Amino acid sequence: LMPNGKQADINYANELCEFLGINNVTINIESVYDTAIAKISDALETTLSEQTTINLPARLRMATLYAVSQTVGGRVINTCNYSEDYIGYATRYGDGAGDMAPLAKFTVQEVKSIGRFLGLPEKFIEKTPSDGLCGKTDEDNLGFSYDTLDKYIRYGVLPKAEIKSKIDNLHKKNEFKLKPMPSFD
Repeated sequence: LMPNGKQADINYANELCEFLGINNVTINIESVYDTAIAKISDALETTLSEQTTINLPARLRMATLYAVSQTVGGRVINTCNYSEDYIGYATRYGDGAGDMAPLAKFTVQEVKSIGRFLGLPEKFIEKTPSDGLCGKTDEDNLGFSYDTLDKYIRYGVLPKAEIKSKIDNLHKKNEFKLKPMPSFD
């Protein structure tokens, strides 16, 4: 568990680990984050962009997760799903990284169905999605619900024109995240 300072919903992670019997440790990344922000801001002689301050914790978490995984002989699981990937709602080299991605082809609604099939309590399945970093829900950040997104990308159900445009623009802008890194022969 890797809060950045105080994380309001960390109890869900603790309870889920307990329910599933997952051994875990808590590594608070706040001091590393604060130091990195200060050092980068000083070096650039400017205030970092809001997006940088939101994405940096995800990247620090992934570096920390790989350090733990390497130390204990584990593998890192990417938990992003098709809905998030479609619109680029994952931080490159942050939560978008991993050694395998078992949920990559499933929408949020399909992931919820898998959770129900596996017997997870509803409180985990229906928890309002949030990155736990910026203080907003995913849907507040996106401006539409995962249900609307999933119906559009999986079944072609068209949302309101404004929402369709937003989804299409996010997909186009972030499609590079789904492709191999360009290289030269």
